[in-house]
Amino acid sequence: MLWFVLATLALWTALVNGATQQLTQINGVTPNPNNVGLYLYKPAKLASPLPLIVAIHYCTGTAQAYFQGTQYANLADQYGYLVIYPNSPRSGGCFDVNTPQTLSHNGGGDSQGIASAVTYAINTYGVDPSKVFVTGTSSGAMMTNVMAGAYPNLFAAASAYSGVPFGCFAGSSDWNSQCATGELIKTAQQWGDQVRAAYPGYTGSRPKMMLWHGTVDTTLYYQNYQEELKEWTNVFGLSQTATTTSANNPQSGYTKTTYGSEVIGYSAAGVGHTVPVHETIDLQWFGIPFSSSSPTSPSTTTTPTTTISSTPTTSPTTPPGGTSQEWGQCGGIGWTGPTACVSGTTCQVLNPYFSQCLP
Repeated sequence: MLWFVLATLALWTALVNGATQQLTQINGVTPNPNNVGLYLYKPAKLASPLPLIVAIHYCTGTAQAYFQGTQYANLADQYGYLVIYPNSPRSGGCFDVNTPQTLSHNGGGDSQGIASAVTYAINTYGVDPSKVFVTGTSSGAMMTNVMAGAYPNLFAAASAYSGVPFGCFAGSSDWNSQCATGELIKTAQQWGDQVRAAYPGYTGSRPKMMLWHGTVDTTLYYQNYQEELKEWTNVFGLSQTATTTSANNPQSGYTKTTYGSEVIGYSAAGVGHTVPVHETIDLQWFGIPFSSSSPTSPSTTTTPTTTISSTPTTSPTTPPGGTSQEWGQCGGIGWTGPTACVSGTTCQVLNPYFSQCLP
């Protein structure tokens, strides 16, 4: 299977480069009204054309934690793309997904700082503007929806793990219980209008959306997945009736539904908060590796950087019963969760900070 080949290659790359992999801080990016931390992973060899993934952490997380707890950086070593990891400026580690500023194109808030980092990467490193992608988990998934709605001109595709629709937290101080518990219900048209209002007059292309959610999520309830599907199918002018439905895809208990070519949903039966990240599926959705891409010599462009030295932080998901689910984390430096895997999977080391239950 493709994912196994990619995971094996990632393991080999991690063993070679794991000791030297590090993030660098990007300084001087403006406008960045909330001072979102912006950190870059730049592999030794860059592809041409050069893609960029923006990978956004969860509440209580950090850029460093998401860097170490996901495989985007290891896969970047293979395929030569850049990764930007935003870092929340708030003590709780959540992103601004609720203010009028962040929910408006060039209106301010955390979203504008992240958008500025994308523009900076395009101008500084030669990122191909048509190959910019965004993904995130929990609060990062919520911000992924925000970026797709407020800055559709910047992104070609998005993948959101256990989030809420664009604008679902609008008007709240920090936390919106009505939205979180799945009680904020709108029509597809109402959700779509909310997205369109974020960038009035915009008629360009919008990022295709891939949405993941667990059916027993008690942090951001499963109804939010249904509302996300309503929102983005309306934005793309698609029927809310799935074009295709595929059970046990990409693994047992998951159901994949497609809506045209622009919206895909993955419903994970029995999975709580959050759905484990499926990096190789994300890369396929993003179109990485591109057929025309081949890593070249390291870029000679320089920029002010500062190495992160924060302590590794673990993933927010700790499956019940002391056993990690398939694709879940089962080990690594700083990991305090379960180290046993469900039947049919084994705990495989992908890098010093992340071991994963793989079939």
